Amino acid sequence: MKTGCTSLITWIGLILSLSLCGCASGPRGELSKPALQLFHDELFKPPAKALDPSAIFALSPAMEEYLSFDIARHSRNKGSRQGLLDALYNKSLLQLEYDDSMTRDAAQAFAERRGNCLSLVIMTGAFAKHLGLPVRYQSVYVEEVWSRTSDMYFLSGHVNLSLGRRMSEAGFSSVGNEMMTVDFMPPERGKMHYTREISEEAVMALFMNNRAAESLRDGQVDEAYWWARGALTVDPKQLLAYNTLAVIYRRKGQSALAEPALRHVLAEEPANVQAMSNLVLVMGDLGRAQEAQTFSRRLAELQPYPPYKYFNLGVEAMKAGEFAKARELFGKEIERSAYFHEFHFWSAMASFGLGDLKAARQQMALAVENSTTPKDRERYSAKLDLLKLQRKPFQ
Repeated sequence: MKTGCTSLITWIGLILSLSLCGCASGPRGELSKPALQLFHDELFKPPAKALDPSAIFALSPAMEEYLSFDIARHSRNKGSRQGLLDALYNKSLLQLEYDDSMTRDAAQAFAERRGNCLSLVIMTGAFAKHLGLPVRYQSVYVEEVWSRTSDMYFLSGHVNLSLGRRMSEAGFSSVGNEMMTVDFMPPERGKMHYTREISEEAVMALFMNNRAAESLRDGQVDEAYWWARGALTVDPKQLLAYNTLAVIYRRKGQSALAEPALRHVLAEEPANVQAMSNLVLVMGDLGRAQEAQTFSRRLAELQPYPPYKYFNLGVEAMKAGEFAKARELFGKEIERSAYFHEFHFWSAMASFGLGDLKAARQQMALAVENSTTPKDRERYSAKLDLLKLQRKPFQ
């Protein structure tokens, strides 16, 4: 199972949260006084193009044409809801591909035929709204999955949606107008996940926060700021966007401005480990070692085994040639994050170092299966092919 939405956070690096860990949304466009006081537009170059939240769900001309012909054709006998799902997710038609390299809006996901869970939810919701179908968005509580880029750690969440029927089409089913949940990464058989309904404004804020985190990942700090600001403009109660804003300020060399944003989060959620982790770094930047130690102790109580702890120890063991120890440590990360490709990749390398080719191939195959971008899939597939042929360590 792949997870798809993300957040930014920092452990001796920076922590960001991507997409789905949001709170209930507030009135659209109404910024609370604390939020307004946290913005410092003068420090950042204006965006090349004004951010328009309404564009996130906007249909492109190509989408309108697809709606008028292909979706309409599938809807004639099955009703609009099933017709929409058949037209979008029948593998012989659009051939959509899962890809979390970036978060796409509805038009981009349709044009590129790919997206992460949030992008596919937005695209489906955009079509559903134009068909007049009832739409409900849900944040799904899933096990934490972490990834990282350089010194930034990303926490992934998940979102899905439920679709109803048009009242005029209730006759297509004797069940009536029940909601059908559409999940692009369904849970494992037998596992039940809790969900929480979120508003369309919350979905837009999650999209913008994702874009902020992705911009920061790509070194575009100014652009990241405007996306984070936009997220809080759309949904002032989106706490993960305050955390992202703080990371942006720190990247800008403005740790003193990052502190109020993080303390705002902790005032609402005193046990928020993302904000607390970043605040440890900010206190260090500001020379307030005692406060940093206080937050570090509290963090250790809340999260004694932080993300990547065993992984980092495993990498050190690999460098020392201790392959058995490394494989054991990578196995501990897999036990708490079974579907993250990087852990399987390194476990494969450790197994190969031990001469256990069967286990190495199995783990590399899992890395391929759980990869979330075309680039990673190609890289792991090439390693798997090489592993099947070689009997010497590979790089």
